[in-house]
Amino acid sequence: MWTGFTLVGYFTPIHELLNEVLTLSTSSWETFWILFYGFATYGNAGFMREQVCKYMCPYARFQSAMFDHDTLIVTYDTERGEPRGSRSRKADHTQLGLGECVDCSLCVQVCPTGIDIRKGLQYECIGCGACADVCDTVMDKMGYPRGLVRYATQNAINNRWNTSQMLRRVLRPRVLIYTSFLVALLIAMLVALSLRIPFKVDVVRDRATLARINDDGQLENIYRLQLMNASEQDKTFRLSVRGLDGVALASDTQVDVGAVQSRWIVSRVTVPYGAAPGSHAIQFVIEDSAGKDHLVEKTVFLVPR
Repeated sequence: MWTGFTLVGYFTPIHELLNEVLTLSTSSWETFWILFYGFATYGNAGFMREQVCKYMCPYARFQSAMFDHDTLIVTYDTERGEPRGSRSRKADHTQLGLGECVDCSLCVQVCPTGIDIRKGLQYECIGCGACADVCDTVMDKMGYPRGLVRYATQNAINNRWNTSQMLRRVLRPRVLIYTSFLVALLIAMLVALSLRIPFKVDVVRDRATLARINDDGQLENIYRLQLMNASEQDKTFRLSVRGLDGVALASDTQVDVGAVQSRWIVSRVTVPYGAAPGSHAIQFVIEDSAGKDHLVEKTVFLVPR
């Protein structure tokens, strides 16, 4: 229910939505989406559970494309752990011909996707490391060294490398290429945020009336503008028009829009009678009251023959 509430809070102001929920006065659509997302959250996290990780989450699919034999993954040291088998704490497993795995199956029980890491890396593994943690507790109780299940690489396991030898393979071409991609994406995101204009404008021509002559004898086109203020402060926008000789805005040139609100307005644009017939490109110029940001939206002015 909290998931549904917070998601609907993206569309209905959260304080207003909270008051509506407390007074049981939410609209039918708000009620539907809160219940729907609440049900979806229960279905994913409470009912399907590990099935979501196995069949719906793309993480495992990315693993096979991105990892190599020097990638840190959750691994089971087969040479050290096999053959597995139960024994008492006081027994010498080497005399019994056993490895250090006591076959307690705790690693399987704590795994959120229910896999057995002792069978090797599987696509269901989400790399949480729960199996490594619980295995270390068993190793402590048995008096064996930790790390039977640990984060390591396939090359480190096969070649019996220590930690320093394993980390020497970190800066390899695959890692450098992926890192450069991530850095480029981060820079692009920061640039986009720094250049972000906190308002948007949609311009829609009035299709009911293509063109008409107003009381002043000028040709007039009608437009509907949607001004969307994405900032947290109330803003006043200044409107102007350009792109055609004699073009002018015959309606309000200033519009107030509340914080995180949108507003539709009707704008009348005129040109002197006798302008060349046809479709002419014009631009609406919208500036905020501070004059720091402005948008230019293209449209057409129709002059009948």
